[in-house]
Amino acid sequence: MDGVLADIEDHILQTYYAETGILLTRDDIKGKQEEELFPDRAVVMNICNRVGFFRNLPVMDGAIETVKQLMEDYEIYIVSAAMEFPLSLFEKHEWLAEHFPFISWRNIILCGDKSIIDTDYLIDDHCKNLDFCKGKPLMFTAFHNVEKDHHQRINHWKEVPALLKQLEEENLTLA
Repeated sequence: MDGVLADIEDHILQTYYAETGILLTRDDIKGKQEEELFPDRAVVMNICNRVGFFRNLPVMDGAIETVKQLMEDYEIYIVSAAMEFPLSLFEKHEWLAEHFPFISWRNIILCGDKSIIDTDYLIDDHCKNLDFCKGKPLMFTAFHNVEKDHHQRINHWKEVPALLKQLEEENLTLA
């Protein structure tokens, strides 16, 4: 959810600047892992563990419209690793209810380890989740994965419907 449906990058950069006075741009963080970015990791952990942090994430451009469109042809599940930051469980649920009210609570999975998920397609920004995908892993571009190339990449939500259609046509051709 974070980094795919919710724009955690912009939110954390703005909050980090407000807390520390250190201005980092998207270009500054491109290609770096989270551990490299922030000299004082405790500040970031404090931000992520703060009430309201996950609840106030902005929605990724095009996510709402595209997910609605995909629901016409696919059964959509939202899977989010939420155990590292305990407050995020409730906040992510509330965030989804506000921004994606058309997704049933039955189709929301908040877990600690996404490797247990068995789907036809998995859209995620972390290779650690995509590497275990039993279906087709699709990597949503984020600052920390721009130099990774071992999964098919998605740069924007508007690309997703055509890509899924193409993948299904390729599967039919192979069958």
